[in-house]
Amino acid sequence: MATKYKLAMLMAFIMALSNYLVSFKFEVFGTPFAMSAFTIPLVYVMTDLITRLVGQTEARNVALLSLIPGMVASFFIILSHAPFEIALRIALASGTSHVVSNLLDIYVFQYFRNRYKQWYIAPSTSGVVVTIFSTYFFFALAFINSTNAFMAANWYIVATNQILVKIVCGMMVILPVYKIVLDYLTKKLNDSNSQQQLG
Repeated sequence: MATKYKLAMLMAFIMALSNYLVSFKFEVFGTPFAMSAFTIPLVYVMTDLITRLVGQTEARNVALLSLIPGMVASFFIILSHAPFEIALRIALASGTSHVVSNLLDIYVFQYFRNRYKQWYIAPSTSGVVVTIFSTYFFFALAFINSTNAFMAANWYIVATNQILVKIVCGMMVILPVYKIVLDYLTKKLNDSNSQQQLG
C-alpha cells in the first residue's frame, strides 16, 4: 500500500476516534471539556509534517483521501451510542470541518514556513489559527439546535474550552513531538537519499 494511503487511513482513524471522544465530557472547576481535545491536534501535526517533507499537493491528497473512510467510521462509531440523526450530523460536520481545516492548515503552515526559518513558527501559528477556526466550525455545524440538549445550549462554551485545551496541549506536548518526529523523518529521508546516491 502506498505511503499516502497509509497516512490517509491513520488520519481517518484519528478523525473517527476524535468523534467518539467528543461525546465524553469532563469538568475542571465546573468547566466542561470534551476528551477529543487531546486527539484532534494530531491530525494537524500529520498535515504539517507531510506539507514540510513532501509538499502541499501530497498533504491535500492525504486529507482528501481520509475524508470518506473517516466520515463512515465516525458515523458507525457515533451510531453505537447515539441516534441516527445525531450520528449522521456529527459525521457530516466532522468531514466538512476536516477538509476545510486541513486545507486552511496547509495554506497557513506554508505561508509562515516560506517567511520564517525557525522550525516552530509555522506549526505553532497554523496550529493556533486552525484550532480556533476548526473547533468553532465543527461545534456549530454539529450542535446548533441539536437534539442533544446539553450540547445545543453549551456548544460554544465547550468549543471555547476545547480551544484552550488544544492550544495549551499543542504548545506543551504536540509541538515538541512534532520536532522529534520531524528530526527523525528528516534523518531517515537523508539516509535513504545518501544510500541511493551511493548505489
